[in-house]
Amino acid sequence: MYTTLPVKTTRHTQMLDITRDVQKVVTSSGVKNGLCIIYVPHTTAAVTINENADPDVVRDFTMEINKIVPWEDGYHHFEGNSAAHLKSSMIGFSEQIIIDEGRLVLGTWQGIYLCEFDGPRRRKVYVKIIEG
Repeated sequence: MYTTLPVKTTRHTQMLDITRDVQKVVTSSGVKNGLCIIYVPHTTAAVTINENADPDVVRDFTMEINKIVPWEDGYHHFEGNSAAHLKSSMIGFSEQIIIDEGRLVLGTWQGIYLCEFDGPRRRKVYVKIIEG
């Protein structure tokens, strides 16, 4: 069994902090110790862990990934969103986080982000809690 978190993005390229939503799933599961798996079932979105204290980190991240993989670059994919596919594969579709005493084990400045690369869209984030 897993929980689906609906996420609505509002921009073409965007990073949304979903840490609180994921922690709510962990808390409601009642699991005190185990593993939390976060999975994004989309080919043009991703999930990552990064700093959540300074919004400039997100701004810098999106600025640089757009330089590394520009939207227009002579791609052949007929839908015109090859850059989004490349970016999401580079970042990844899942993360695993330890649960200890009912809390996600994250560093002081770490947060969980849904990365949108082909928005705005309605996305799903699947959260699976494994006790252990």
